[in-house]
Amino acid sequence: MARHDFDPSTVTADDRPATKERLFDPGVETAWRGSLNGEGLNSETTVLAYGNDTPGEGPLLHVHPYDETFVVLMGNARFFVGDQVIEASAGEVVFGPKGLPHKFINLGPGRLQTIDIHHSPRWIQTDLE
Repeated sequence: MARHDFDPSTVTADDRPATKERLFDPGVETAWRGSLNGEGLNSETTVLAYGNDTPGEGPLLHVHPYDETFVVLMGNARFFVGDQVIEASAGEVVFGPKGLPHKFINLGPGRLQTIDIHHSPRWIQTDLE
């Protein structure tokens, strides 16, 4: 399917070069596999890789001054975002608005792997637990 969402002549490229940075070492199996501040990519987006193999485990309750988008790559998760509880599986995306405390846990069975997109050039967080 071809897409034509805008007229390319209406956008001017800026002076930022294309860049590449390593998010995580694929040979290292830890929960927080890596993070990459958007500043390192000349971007407004920071990316984190998270994963664990233990049902019930996940990041502590925390909050950011910007939006966060979670992409579930593998497994099943339960997200707690403000007063909402959202279950998501591989292939699904969860949005966490800025200022709402949130956390998630691995529901199992097996590994939970996410890519967490912070809509900020830097990772800024306050833990609440």
